[in-house]
Amino acid sequence: MQLIPNNLIGFFEEPLESLSGVLDDTSLLLLISCVLGLLLIASFIGRMLERQTDDRVNIAVVRAFNHRIRAWWLMIAILVVGFVTGNTCTVILFGLISFWALREFITMTPTRRSDHRALFWSFFIITPLQFVMVGMEKYGLFSTIIPVYASLLIPARIAVSNDQKQFLERSAKIQLALLICVYALSFAPATLYLDLSNSHNEDVRPEGLLFFFVLITQLNDIFQYGWGKLLGDRRVIAPNINARRSWEGFIGGAATTTLVGALLHSVTPFEYWQAALLSLVVAIMGFFGGMVMSAIKRDRGVSDFGTLVQGHAGVLDRIDSMCFAAPIFYHVAKAILEHSDKVTG
Repeated sequence: MQLIPNNLIGFFEEPLESLSGVLDDTSLLLLISCVLGLLLIASFIGRMLERQTDDRVNIAVVRAFNHRIRAWWLMIAILVVGFVTGNTCTVILFGLISFWALREFITMTPTRRSDHRALFWSFFIITPLQFVMVGMEKYGLFSTIIPVYASLLIPARIAVSNDQKQFLERSAKIQLALLICVYALSFAPATLYLDLSNSHNEDVRPEGLLFFFVLITQLNDIFQYGWGKLLGDRRVIAPNINARRSWEGFIGGAATTTLVGALLHSVTPFEYWQAALLSLVVAIMGFFGGMVMSAIKRDRGVSDFGTLVQGHAGVLDRIDSMCFAAPIFYHVAKAILEHSDKVTG
């Protein structure tokens, strides 16, 4: 008599295999441990500074620093949970993040009653279908569902609602929201399904590549902000869009991100120069993502997309760089791996 049903065994099989694989990846475990250690130190420093009564301590800056650290804790926790529970759960977690980001984007921009059916399709059909295709490794479908099929169906659905007012603006708004919040972000968990069989590092796991991408993207934001403050923000790139984005911050942050990416190449399937190239791509696209999303917020007259993350705006404010960097990172990484396969063959 079988005490445990086969379907229940299958339910736990992927998480157990994923956990075993992560525990076997020494480089990934070391990197995660270092990040957690740095977060503990940063949390301790933030608490100590918050208790200071010295007038030289800027309380507003300290509180912003602590809120950013809490956001980092949340992000790392989500990634670790995803790694432990398996690829399917990781895709689901990114799908939920994407759903909430799409909600923030749509909420910020005005809609009409005639848009409701198109929005229903966007939230409850197109978004889940996109991530289902990612989880099923259907590259031909998840790379075309939104930029081809959704881009045609959304304006068609709005057109049959018999409301011509601001038709072009309304259609474009929903299309752009899907493209940024759903389509672009879905390429982050898609890295879990890249073929690493002919990679430079034979022991690396897909989870390490995803963790590398998320870490580099977030560090790039910090480096660009830090270099801008350190060098004085003398040459602001677009003051009407974002007064904190300067050439000094962009160049210094991109260079630092590239260097850190090269140093962390052991958790990726790439050689150091390939990891450096990917990090540079992330730095450039992350910068563009921040600028584009800042332009949208300035256009709508808001400072943040939402308030879900305490003290640091909404989900979309935290992942704007990731949304723009993810598809380029995925395709460059895919091209490098395929080239390595041809060379090996």
